[in-house]
Amino acid sequence: MAPTDDRTLVTVADPVALAKAAADRLLARMAAQDGRIAICLSGGSSPKRLYELLATETYREKIPWDRVHWFMGDERFVPPDNPLNNMAMARRTFLDSLAPSSHIHPIPTDAADPDEAAARYERELKTFYGAEQLDPARPLFDLVLLGVGPDGHTASLFPDYPALEEADRWVVGVEKAHVEPFVPRVTLTLPALASCREMLFEISGEQKRAILTRVLAGEILPANRARANGETVWLVDRAALPGDSRGR
Repeated sequence: MAPTDDRTLVTVADPVALAKAAADRLLARMAAQDGRIAICLSGGSSPKRLYELLATETYREKIPWDRVHWFMGDERFVPPDNPLNNMAMARRTFLDSLAPSSHIHPIPTDAADPDEAAARYERELKTFYGAEQLDPARPLFDLVLLGVGPDGHTASLFPDYPALEEADRWVVGVEKAHVEPFVPRVTLTLPALASCREMLFEISGEQKRAILTRVLAGEILPANRARANGETVWLVDRAALPGDSRGR
């Protein structure tokens, strides 16, 4: 474990170890809270192994399901049963069989358009939070799970997109993605994602090595701008590390 500016870089051996490390950090955050717990999930392929692990007996018995609420950091604007839907993957993998249905908070892609979906989800988040403004001393989420795309995006915050500069809204619509699949998106903004006790990035595989090299070099990318008000952790397997870092 090594500090990288104001974040912590944790290196593990492989994707299996990465999923276990992520699951253990998730359980630790839950154990630290006596009351209601809020977890913000990510989509895409990176977290699927983690979600599968949470469904195993070893982990599911340690999760206080009656106290945990599950949100999504971004969503592809497709129907809930579409294979591209991020929450659908999480629901199939572990949520529908284990979490109370009222504790699952999908982004409403049945809205007329991404902007309406964003407005509805922001209202839901504010109702859950109990205030119209985020207080740095009172995080919205206990843990926010994120990944990084080949262009340096995180959630659906793409390089040079206006959504990156949003300071007031918690959720915004994105008309078109910068990478495949080229469908509209709905995403939490940087201030909303920052309102957490821990922001946990999962980075796995040699296909992520090029973008991780750029991130660690300090390039101004959306993933580099995402920081928690609490702790920011980058969990990386050795295949994703730049060549000069893998031997450390």
